[in-house]
Amino acid sequence: MNNTAPLAQDNLDTWLSYWGHVHVTGIDLGLERVVPVAEMLGVTQPEAKVITVAGTNGKGSTTTTLAAILNAQGYKVGLYQSPHIYRFNERVKLAGQEVDDQSLIDAFVQVDQARRACNLSLSFFEATTLAAFLIFKQQACDVWVLEVGLGGRLDVVNVIDPDVAVITNIGLDHTDWLGDTIEKIAYEKAGIIRPNIPVIFGGLQSLPEAIAKKAQECHAPLFAAERDYFYQLSEDGQHWLFASSGTTLKLPLGRLALENISTAVAAVLLSGLEIRQEAIAQGIQQAQLSGRFEIRQIADKTVIFDAGHNPHGVDFLLKQLRNFLKYNKQYTEVVAVFSMLADKDIKSVVESLKNSILMWKIAPLTVPRAAEIAQLDDALQQQTVQHFTNVQLAFQSALDESKNNQLILVCGSFHTLEAVWEYLEECQ
Repeated sequence: MNNTAPLAQDNLDTWLSYWGHVHVTGIDLGLERVVPVAEMLGVTQPEAKVITVAGTNGKGSTTTTLAAILNAQGYKVGLYQSPHIYRFNERVKLAGQEVDDQSLIDAFVQVDQARRACNLSLSFFEATTLAAFLIFKQQACDVWVLEVGLGGRLDVVNVIDPDVAVITNIGLDHTDWLGDTIEKIAYEKAGIIRPNIPVIFGGLQSLPEAIAKKAQECHAPLFAAERDYFYQLSEDGQHWLFASSGTTLKLPLGRLALENISTAVAAVLLSGLEIRQEAIAQGIQQAQLSGRFEIRQIADKTVIFDAGHNPHGVDFLLKQLRNFLKYNKQYTEVVAVFSMLADKDIKSVVESLKNSILMWKIAPLTVPRAAEIAQLDDALQQQTVQHFTNVQLAFQSALDESKNNQLILVCGSFHTLEAVWEYLEECQ
C-alpha cells in the first residue's frame, strides 16, 4: 500500500497518478474494501433520487440523455460516467458542467483520509468514484445519475441503492471478469436491481432470464423495450414517437442513438420525478457525447469517431454508418484508423467491419492492455493494412492521403480516440 499521499495543494495529475498506484491491481471487483470507506464518507444513502445505469453498450448515451432531461427540468443533477476521453473531469459533472480540479482534489483528500482510517487500499476506479459521490453529496444534488463501470453486482457504484435501475443491453464484453455467456453477464448486470424499484431493460434482444429472475425476486416492476415501451421514427423523419401504457409522446430527434434516448425517456417517466414534455424534448436535443458516432470536419475531411470496442457496439456503429452513407452519397469508401486493447474480441470486431472498410491504418496504443501490432495483424488477414508506430501518425496519414469520396473512421477503443484528440489539441 502506497503511504506517500499528495497534498491538498498538489495538482490533479499528481493525485490521479497516486490513485493509480495505491492498489495492487487496476480492476478489483468486490465491495468488501469499498463499503467501509463509503460509509465513513457518508455517501451510501444520499438524500437524492438515484438512477443507476448498467449494460454492455449505450451507458454513456443513456446517462447523458437522462442528465440533460433532468437538467432541463431544473433539477440539480450530479452525473458520473467513465471512462473519460480527454480530461478526467469529464467523469464528474454538476448541472451539465465538468467539475473543476480543486473540487476533485478536495474530495480525493477526504477519500484518502477515510481509506487510511479504515486501513484499506482502493483501486483507481474505486477511489475516484467515491470522490464523485462525495462531491454530489456536498453539492446537495437533487438527482444522481450513475454509470456503472464494469458489470454491476460487484462494481463500486453498487454501494448505493438506486431508486431506478436501468440495464441498457447485454453483450459479450469483459468476459474475463463477468463470464463468457450472455446469462452470466446478465446476472452481474442485474446486481443493481433492488426491491420494489422500477427496472428498465433497453436491449432489442430477448430479455435475459437472469434479469427477469432478479426483478421477480425483488418484486421490482420490469419494463422492457419492444414489450412495455416502444419507439419509432415518424413519417416526417424529423421526430419520433415514444409509447407506453397510457403515454404517447412526439419528440425531436437528438444527436445520440434513438435506442438509448428512448431508454432514458422510459427511465425518466418511471422515476417518479416531475418532468414536463418540453424538458424531455429540450434535453434530447441538448444531449451530446464525445466518441459516439461523433462526426467532425478536420482539414476539409469528414471524420467519424466511435468508441465501439466489442461486437455489440460495432454492430451499432455499422447501423449508424450505413444510415450516414445512405444520406451522404458523396462518400463511397471508408478508411479506418484502428487499434484495440488486447483483451477485447478483436477478431469479431474486424469480422463485423471488414466489408465496410477499404483500408486499415493500424498502430499499437500506448496504454496497459494494448494489443500488439501482430495481434491486430492476425485479425486483419486478407485486409488492406498499413502499419504505423503510433495512432497519431496513422491519423495524419489518413488526413493526408484520403480522397474526397473517402470517409475517415477512427475506431476500436476509447484510447484510439483519445490519442487522436490529444494529437489534434497539440496541432492547434
